[in-house]
Amino acid sequence: MAELLSIKEASQWASKYLEKNVTTSNISYLIQYGRVKKMGDKGSIQVVKEDLIEYYKDQKKSRQEEWKDQLGEDLNWALSFEQYKEAETTKHVHRLHPYKGKFIPQLVEYFLDKHTDKFKKEVYFKTGDIVYDPFSGSGTTMVQACELGIHAVGNDVSAFNALIGNCKVTKYNLDDVQTEINRISKELNLFLANHKTLAFEDRLLKELNIFNNKFFPVPDYKYKVKRKEIDEKSYGNEKAKEFMLTYNKLVTEYNIKLRQDKEDSFLDKWYTQHIRDEIQFVFDEIKKIKSLDTKKIVSVILSRTIRSCRATTHADLATLIEPVTTTYYCSKHGKICKPLFSIFKWWETYSKDTVKRLIEFDKLRKETFNICLTGDSRNIDIIKELDKKNPNFAKLVEKQKIKGIFSSPPYVGLIDYHEQHAYAYDLFGFERKDELEIGPLFRGQGREAKQSYIQGLSDVLNNAKKYLVEDFDIFLVANDKYNMYPTIAENAGMQIVNQYKRPVLNRTEKDKGAYAEIIFHLKGK
Repeated sequence: MAELLSIKEASQWASKYLEKNVTTSNISYLIQYGRVKKMGDKGSIQVVKEDLIEYYKDQKKSRQEEWKDQLGEDLNWALSFEQYKEAETTKHVHRLHPYKGKFIPQLVEYFLDKHTDKFKKEVYFKTGDIVYDPFSGSGTTMVQACELGIHAVGNDVSAFNALIGNCKVTKYNLDDVQTEINRISKELNLFLANHKTLAFEDRLLKELNIFNNKFFPVPDYKYKVKRKEIDEKSYGNEKAKEFMLTYNKLVTEYNIKLRQDKEDSFLDKWYTQHIRDEIQFVFDEIKKIKSLDTKKIVSVILSRTIRSCRATTHADLATLIEPVTTTYYCSKHGKICKPLFSIFKWWETYSKDTVKRLIEFDKLRKETFNICLTGDSRNIDIIKELDKKNPNFAKLVEKQKIKGIFSSPPYVGLIDYHEQHAYAYDLFGFERKDELEIGPLFRGQGREAKQSYIQGLSDVLNNAKKYLVEDFDIFLVANDKYNMYPTIAENAGMQIVNQYKRPVLNRTEKDKGAYAEIIFHLKGK
């Protein structure tokens, strides 16, 4: 007879078996997603011990040992930061807006703070120093510098990236931010009251709930799929077609317009008609805000909201294959899911979350200068551009000079940085500078693309040198599989004095295999 364990007993057993803490929440997750079979009812849920052994047996050998076998003994596991939960690696303002390809704040902190260890043998930055990030992206370096009392200059060719970075480090009148959010939420609610969309969605959700409980019971369905007792693809498609009869009937009954009349822009193609109307309504309300700082941070909330409301499946949020305006079988959730028909839920969620994160960061930040400039880091005049934004900061940089760089340059042929936020460029009317990106996806990874990348990075470093102290320290995070960084350093008149090879554990891609990146430490010759 199978041995049964309560959730608490399962947590204790797994913790002992793996020699690390496994919480009751971890066990509940395994039940919910069908990794182990649920036994008993709500008051006395149990799991089968054999299921736990089967699930955890491959994790008995530590990930550290496995990855070192694949990636080499020089892997610096201390830089994996595996001890941190996601809430800590996305702490306070770091999660104000999604952004592909950003590094975690703990990595920046490791090199900018005052600690030393067996790998980091000296302190490179101190309070009052200035750090520069020529590929500022979502502003992680600036935020962590502010937390550590270090001044920071960011730069990015993308106007939207600069907006995100600057919004993270701006000191706000939080009462004004909350007042404007409340005003817009109230107006949006009144706008929705005059439409049938919410009534339609309410009916749809009720029908989906009945249908999913019948044909995709939690967690039994996922458990059977895991053990191949059900052919997920054919069963899911069959049931999706079956539910479409109900869906089409409701769309007709409530006269819901799913697609827009044209598909000329990202906003035209990837949003249902009513969502597009709501986006424009909120954007028009944002234009009424008097404070420029408040207007910018509320705009970022709207951008974050509309990113979550694109007409696509839950599994394709990162890739955007084709617009989806009907219900569909969702392999991610193991049931029939629906597209969104209103932004209101996400607008409220992200508004609350943003204010909470701004308050958290406000308690930690130090009095420092932090500005992200918009421009091409190959030739930008940092002092001239800073002088337009903050003359006092420009004078400090001119007098004190920049102590060093901490940055993660784009990886060659991996991401189109403007395209990932195409919805924001459409809505806010920012000028796109795709042609100025270094190493974008659209140029590929061929010989010409690599040569262009090497030249671009070399030019960035040579331009930055004009503003650096003589004994500078530069840290560049890269996965240099084409061995380009020795040439880049040589072209910039620098030398690589150290390399830190770190495992990247929390990747967003579906490929979760062993993966490492290098932090190159460069100094002048």
